[in-house]
Amino acid sequence: MSLSKDLIFLILQFCNEENLTKTAHMLGQETGFFFDMGHLEALVLGGKWDEIENYLSGFTGVTDSRYSKKMFFEIRKQKFLEALDRQDRKTALEILMKDLQVFAEPNKVLYAEMTQLLTFDDFREHPSLALYGDTLTARNRIMKLLKVVIESSPQFHGRLDFPELTKSRLRRLINQSLNWQHIHCAKPQQEPEIKTLFADHKCSIPEDQSVTQMPRPSETTSAANQDQSVTQMPRPSETTSAANQDQSFTQMPRPSKSISAANPDHRQIFSSSSIVTDDIASASTSKAVQDSGNLSDVNTTRDMNEKVLSTTAPCQDQDASVNLSDDFPKTVERVLTIGANPPTTSDYPTISSNYPTVNYYPTTMDFHPVQQTLLIVGDGGGGVELWDVSSGKMLFRRTLMMWEVEAFSAEFLKSMGEDPRISVNRVLWSSDGSLFGVASSKNIVQLYSYHNNVNHAENHLEIEAHYGSVNDLAFSKPNNQLLVITCGEDKLVKVWNTNNGARQYTFEGHGAPVYSLCAHVKEDVHFIFSTSTNGEIKAWVYENSGPSVSYEAPSKCCMRMLYSANGKRLFSCGTNKDGDSYLVEWNENDGFIERTYLGLGKCSSGVVEFDISRNNYVAAGDSHVIKVWNVNDAQLLTVVNAGGDLPASPYVRFNKNGTLLAVSVDQNSIKILANDGGRIFLQTSLDASTYLSTREIAGNSLSGPANSSPIDGIVPPEKTAENLASMEHHKILGNPSTSKVVQISRCQSLRLPSEVKTNKVCRLAYTQAGNMLVALVADGIHLLWKWSESDSNLTGQTTPKCTPQLWQPRSGQSGVVLKNSLPSGDAGAVSPCIALTNNGFYALSASGGAVSIFNLNLYKKMKSITPPTPAATCIACHPTNNNVIAVGMDDSTIIVYSVRSEEFISRLQGHSKRITGLAFSNTLNVLVSSGADSQIVVWNSTNWEREGSTMLQMSADWLPTEVSETSVEYQRDEKCFLVVHETQIAIYETTKLECVKQWMIKNFCARISHATFSCDSEWIYTIMKDGIVLILSASDLSPKYEIDPSTFLTSDLSSHVFPVVVAAHPQNPNQLALGLNDGGVVVIEPSESDGRWCEPPKATTQPI
Repeated sequence: MSLSKDLIFLILQFCNEENLTKTAHMLGQETGFFFDMGHLEALVLGGKWDEIENYLSGFTGVTDSRYSKKMFFEIRKQKFLEALDRQDRKTALEILMKDLQVFAEPNKVLYAEMTQLLTFDDFREHPSLALYGDTLTARNRIMKLLKVVIESSPQFHGRLDFPELTKSRLRRLINQSLNWQHIHCAKPQQEPEIKTLFADHKCSIPEDQSVTQMPRPSETTSAANQDQSVTQMPRPSETTSAANQDQSFTQMPRPSKSISAANPDHRQIFSSSSIVTDDIASASTSKAVQDSGNLSDVNTTRDMNEKVLSTTAPCQDQDASVNLSDDFPKTVERVLTIGANPPTTSDYPTISSNYPTVNYYPTTMDFHPVQQTLLIVGDGGGGVELWDVSSGKMLFRRTLMMWEVEAFSAEFLKSMGEDPRISVNRVLWSSDGSLFGVASSKNIVQLYSYHNNVNHAENHLEIEAHYGSVNDLAFSKPNNQLLVITCGEDKLVKVWNTNNGARQYTFEGHGAPVYSLCAHVKEDVHFIFSTSTNGEIKAWVYENSGPSVSYEAPSKCCMRMLYSANGKRLFSCGTNKDGDSYLVEWNENDGFIERTYLGLGKCSSGVVEFDISRNNYVAAGDSHVIKVWNVNDAQLLTVVNAGGDLPASPYVRFNKNGTLLAVSVDQNSIKILANDGGRIFLQTSLDASTYLSTREIAGNSLSGPANSSPIDGIVPPEKTAENLASMEHHKILGNPSTSKVVQISRCQSLRLPSEVKTNKVCRLAYTQAGNMLVALVADGIHLLWKWSESDSNLTGQTTPKCTPQLWQPRSGQSGVVLKNSLPSGDAGAVSPCIALTNNGFYALSASGGAVSIFNLNLYKKMKSITPPTPAATCIACHPTNNNVIAVGMDDSTIIVYSVRSEEFISRLQGHSKRITGLAFSNTLNVLVSSGADSQIVVWNSTNWEREGSTMLQMSADWLPTEVSETSVEYQRDEKCFLVVHETQIAIYETTKLECVKQWMIKNFCARISHATFSCDSEWIYTIMKDGIVLILSASDLSPKYEIDPSTFLTSDLSSHVFPVVVAAHPQNPNQLALGLNDGGVVVIEPSESDGRWCEPPKATTQPI
C-alpha cells in the first residue's frame, strides 16, 4: 500500500469518527480505494436505487463483467417489481424500456416474462414470484445476493476491507509532529498556543515575560503565586454552599492548555510503564500534543480529544424487566433512615452555643471491601454511621467534632465559631477495611480504626488538611506504606502518612479547587488522578513535584474518575456549570475519550454521581432515577426508579461483588437494592457485628494460601481480604479428620470451548462411556462436547488435558439444533431436566414442557413423548431397560412410560407438590421419588405400588424456600441413596427409610445449590449458592476440600461467574464438571502429580 493510499484511509477514518459519512463515501468512491458494504446495505434496505447505481458506478460499469451485469440487473429488477407493487405501471414501464432494455437481448425469455407482469393485478400470481413476500423481505434477500456477487467479483478484490488502525490515528500523527516541533523550539514555553496546523509551530516569547507568568511545576510555590492564590481563593463557606456554586464556577480561571514542562524523572518512570500515554516521555513537554490541547481550535465540530461514537441517536425508553439482566441489583430489599438518632448540642464544638439547623441527608457512602453487608454513610449534618444492611441495624454513629481544639489553626477556629455547620464530603474504607477516612466540608480529615469483633471505631488520626473544604480522599499503598491522599478547596493535593499524620507530598498546579481523587497502581507505578471544578485532570507520581500529564474533562465539567474492578478501564462522570452531564470511558494509553455514554439529562444542582459494578454495568444517579449502561455500549440500557422518592442526583454505590446497590433517597434515607444473589446474601448473612469473631474454618481452602493463621481456626487476614469478597460469608463444620490443604497449583481445570451464546447451565451430564458431556442451558439448547482418541488422550475420555470438540452445528449445515420447546408463560418457573440412556446414544430432556428424545450421535430430535402440560420436572431411565422411563411432573404425579410401545405403564400419585427427584435401584427393584413438599417416597418398580414414605428431617432454623428442591441419587451399591436439599445433605437407607447420615448447613451462610456422588460414591461434590465447591467425604459427610471459583475462572470472570450444577465422571472418581451461570462448562481434576483426592476413610453406616 502506497503512502498516498495510507493517507486516504487515515482521512476516511477521521471522517467516520467525525460523522462525516457522506464525505467518507464520496472519497472512497472517487479514489476507488474502499467500497463500504454497510453503506450499500443501508441504501438497499432504504430502496434508494438511483443512489445505489451511482455508488456502484464509481467501482464498476454495467457491462464491465458478468458480475457487474448481475448486480445491475438485480437492482433494476427489484426497482421494477417495487413499482409494480405500488401499482405505478407508468414508472414500471419506463424502467422496463430504459433500465432493463440493456439486458433484453441475451435474456429474451426473461424480458418477455417481465413485460407480461405489467398485465397482472399482483405480480405474486406469477409462479416464479409466489414467494416474493413483502418489500422489506425482498430487499434483504437481494442484499444477500449482491453481497455474494460483489465479494466474488475481481473488480472489488482489495476494496472491501478497511485496514486495521488504532483509534484516531491521524490525530496522533499530528500530535506527534507538534510534539517534535515543540521540543525543537529555541525556547519552548510551558503554555504554548497552537492556533493553526497550516504552518510549523514555533514558540514566541514576549520580551516582558517573567517567571511568575509562566511558573514551572517546581516554581508554583513562589511567593508571588501564593499571594495570588490567596487573594483569589473564595471563603470556605462560599464553596460549600450549593447556592453559591454557579458563582464559584464563574470565578474560576480557564484551565491551562499545556502539560507542565518536561521532567527527567518522568521519562525514567514512564518509559517502562505508561500510566496514561505511551508517549509520556516526550509528550509531557507540551499539552499541545495531547488531544485536549489547542488542537480543538482547528475542529469546529467538537473537541479533538473526544472520540465520537458513530451512533448518536437518542436513547429510547426501555423496560428494565426486558433489557436488564437478573445480575443487576434492582429490587428494593432494605430502607435505612439516616440520622434517626440526631446528635445533641454536646456533640458539636463548644465554641458556639447556637445549635445549628442541619439536614441528615446522605452525602456519601461506601461498602466494606470484605464484609460486604457493612455500609458506612456520611451525612449533611456531620454524622458518620455504620449500618449492617442485612439486619437493617445501625451499628454505631459518630459526629464530626474536633478531638483536640488546641491543635487547630486560629483561622479555622474562628470560622467554626462564626458558623459551626459542618458536613461530610466523603467516607472511604481502606483496602483491607481496617481504617476508614472522613473528609469534611471544613479543613478536617479524620481517620478511624475499625474493630469488627465489637463493631467499634476508635479515633486514629485527625489532620487539618486544607484551607476550606476537603472535597475527597483516597488510600494508596506504595512500598507497602499506607498513605491517605486528600484534596481541597485550596487547589492542592496532599499525601499523608496514616500512622503519624506526617505530610509526605504536596502537589500543586490546579487552577481551581480540586474536586476528586482517583488513586491507582499500574505495573508497580503508583499514581493519582485529580480533577478540579474547572475541568482540569492531572496525573501525579510520587517523588515528582509537577503533574505528569494534564487533560481537560469533556465540556470542562466537574467530575469524578473511577477504574473498573479489574483496574484496566478508566471512567469519569460529572457536570459542567451549565448543568450538562457527561459519562465517558477514557483510553488511558492515548488520553482520548473512547466512549461517551448517552442518556444523561440536565442536572439542575450538584454533580451527577456514578459507580461501576463488577466490570459489567455503569450506574449514575440522574433525573430522580438510576440510569444504567452496559460498559461496552454507549446506549442507555435502562432506568431503575427504586420505588421512587429519589432526589434529582442520587448518590449510588455498589458493594464489591455488585450484588447490592445503595442509593440515597429523599427523607434522609438510603435504599438497598439487590439482585438474586444479593437477596440470598441478605437473607442468610451472619450478623456483621459478630461475623469475623465467630468465623471458624476447620478445612482448608483451595483458593487460599498454603499457610494457615497462627491462631487455629481463624481465617488468615490475607485470605479474608482477597477471597471473601467473592463469596458469601460462611464457615465449615469443624472435623478433626479434615484432610491437609490442596493448593491451587495442585489442581487442573479446563473451560470447554463454545462459540454459542447461551445463558445459565441448568443441567449437566456425562455419557456412560465417559467421552462426552451434555449441557442443557436455560434457553433449552443442548451443548455437546466430545473427546476423541489422540496422542495426548489415548483413552478418548473426558480430561482437562486436551480440548474437546463442540458438537454444535452451525445453522443450515445439519438442519435441526437440539433445543427443547419452552413454555409461553413465566420463564422463571421452568424446571429443566435431562437424562441420558445407558448406551449414551439418546438424551431425554425437557425445559418446562414436553419430554423430547434426541439422538446424540445423529444430532437429531426424534420425537416428543409427553404433552406439554403438565410440565415435566425430572426424568430417570430404568437401569436395565432403556425403553422404560419415569417422568416427574409439575402436577405432583409420576408417569412411567414405555418408549418402544409408546404407552403409559403407570401413573403414580403420592406427592402434594411438583416432583424434583427420581432414582432407580435395580438391586432393590424400587424407584425413589422426592418432591418440593420435602417428602421422600419409595415405589416398587415391578408393580408400581407405594412401599413407604418419609418427610425430610428439617432444622427449625433452616426452613425451605418457595423454590426449594430435593434431589435423590443412589450410591454405587444401590442400597442407600443421597438426598440433597438446599439446607442439608443426607444419606438414607432404602428399606426402612432411615436417615443414617446428615450434614446440615446451620453453621453455613450460603445454602446448597447442587450435589452429586463421585462414581465410586466415596466423595460428594457439592456446590454452594455463593459459588464455592465443597468436596465432602461420603463416609461421614465432613467437608474435606473447598474450591473457590477464582481457582478455575480467569480474573475477569471470577467476580460474577460461578458454578450452579455439578456432574461426576462415570469412570474417574476424581473428575467433576461444573456448569456455570454464564453458560460455560469447566472440567476439574486434581493435579497430574497427585492424580486423585486424598484417600477418604472407609465408609460407615453409623449416623453422625
